[in-house]
Amino acid sequence: MIGRLNHVAIAVPDLEAAQAMYRDTLGANVGAPQDEPDHGVTVVFIELPNTKIELLYPLGDDSPIAGFLEKNPSGGIHHVCYEVDDIIASRDHLAGQGARILGGGEPKIGAHGKPVLFLHPKDFNGTLIELEQV
Repeated sequence: MIGRLNHVAIAVPDLEAAQAMYRDTLGANVGAPQDEPDHGVTVVFIELPNTKIELLYPLGDDSPIAGFLEKNPSGGIHHVCYEVDDIIASRDHLAGQGARILGGGEPKIGAHGKPVLFLHPKDFNGTLIELEQV
């Protein structure tokens, strides 16, 4: 059901410093910041030959990333995103297998302009999973 790895998301306490580290130290192609108010984050995508890294920074006081950074002040891996062909069919299959779909189970539009869903980390070995329809 899942396809290729779309990105690994890393929550960061200092977005500019993280961008500089990937751009200047690692020599990566770092995109521009984009605010995603529906998700409470500012994101920056780092393009790699085989996938992407998504830097996440809190947007607003009620951002879920702010809570993550309170528990992990240095930042860290927040979620892994896999591609799926049909997000509704994937949701229904996963729910039928007992997986918990976060946010009421209805897809939202993600940073790539495509429908996304998140799966409860307790159902996936402690890893928050994002599914993105491609």
